[in-house]
Amino acid sequence: MNDPRQQLAQDLFDQAYALQMQGDVETAVQLYKRSIELFPTAEAYTFLGWAYSFRGLMDDAIRECKNAILIDPSYGNPYNDIGAYLIGQKKYDDAVPWLEKAIQSKRYDAYHYPWYNMGRVYVAKEMYNRAMECFRKSLEILPEYKLAKDALNAIRKTLQ
Repeated sequence: MNDPRQQLAQDLFDQAYALQMQGDVETAVQLYKRSIELFPTAEAYTFLGWAYSFRGLMDDAIRECKNAILIDPSYGNPYNDIGAYLIGQKKYDDAVPWLEKAIQSKRYDAYHYPWYNMGRVYVAKEMYNRAMECFRKSLEILPEYKLAKDALNAIRKTLQ
């Protein structure tokens, strides 16, 4: 990071994330915005969107994720997040292409999330075999992922 604005933006992003994790979403939003003003990154836009989702502002959250994609289309997080927000709005069919893009993205540290979220779509659509496949794929990537384990067990109980 040769640009001092980039370093300051990263510091603001780090502070925002820490505050968000402590429950101070309002201050986090302001710090994410300041970070973006200094040096916009896909991460800052995505996490600003995530902060908006904490406040129930799903349309704002989706908009910020789309801003992230404009900066770095290879970054998987905003695709997954848009999918998750659409699931929250019960727009299951709309969520699928976003989750597929997350699964196919080149830069992502958490591929288990879009597989889990895809499973949630199929549960909502009562397509339990497809849902189980998705939850299993999530667990192949991260075997200790509790939400996927619990979802898989719930389907098994439903089908008994």
